[in-house]
Amino acid sequence: MIAASIPDVCDVTIVRGADAAPGAVPDLLLEMPHGATREAHFDALAAELRGPLPDALKDFLFVNTDVGCSELGLRVAARLAASGAACTVAVIRCLIPRTFVDCNRLIDDGATTADGAMPTNVVTPGLATYVRDPRDRALLLARHAEYSALVRAAFDAVCGSGGRGLMLHTYAPRSIDVAVDDDIVASLHEAYGPGRVETWPLRAEVDLITRDDDGALLADPALVAAVRAGFAAVGLSPTENEAYHLHPATSAAALAAAHPGRTLCIEIRRDLLVREFTPFAAMDIVPEKVNAIAEVLERALHAAGTA
Repeated sequence: MIAASIPDVCDVTIVRGADAAPGAVPDLLLEMPHGATREAHFDALAAELRGPLPDALKDFLFVNTDVGCSELGLRVAARLAASGAACTVAVIRCLIPRTFVDCNRLIDDGATTADGAMPTNVVTPGLATYVRDPRDRALLLARHAEYSALVRAAFDAVCGSGGRGLMLHTYAPRSIDVAVDDDIVASLHEAYGPGRVETWPLRAEVDLITRDDDGALLADPALVAAVRAGFAAVGLSPTENEAYHLHPATSAAALAAAHPGRTLCIEIRRDLLVREFTPFAAMDIVPEKVNAIAEVLERALHAAGTA
């Protein structure tokens, strides 16, 4: 069974169709490891930290956190429960801002340097290098460990019973390449400056993250095909592994490897879900946009035989 929500770590929501058995193992798990998208999430955790942080760090939260992913996950679950009377869906939303520690990264006692940095071959740091106070690092690593353990157990329960797991992400419209260090805020403002932001590559509307470092397909091939066809049918152009692949430092890669053919990691471009992409301010989610993307995913899941 799926564990309950953990305060300050994650929200767990179980959505059941009208005919679903009360104690049934979910047919589908939707995980949002970057679900702490709100200013309140940042403020609550920042208030617990004791060491100094870079000025205006909240700007990094707004531009780098997966705005809209949680609303999308809950909407997909609601649509599936409504259309599949015996369907059960579990939704896990992380409440720990990746601004401080990234819950889509594998971190253990040997994975950080003395200042809390991740090794240099990681996509972005697991534990932010500007978090230096040992007490702060211990708090963040403890919450990361709680989240990771709950998610691993949830994927084992769902995928181990023949269900599927989706990792839902959203990304910024353009691929911005700056170092995640003490100067991250200034670097981002420079990168998004007039005349500069347009030079960064425009990302695909939808990117499916399906293969590992060696090019091996770990995702569910039937679901990949159904999702690609579904988005193409509404005029979008999904790609595969264009922005990323299943990097070995990510929990997405570990979960996909543990359950080959039962998962899919998806990136949705944020401007498909919000009124306007505003990199350094809270963005307004547009319910109609969220529902349109959720409908595509719902139909793809039905086509792939999930519900």
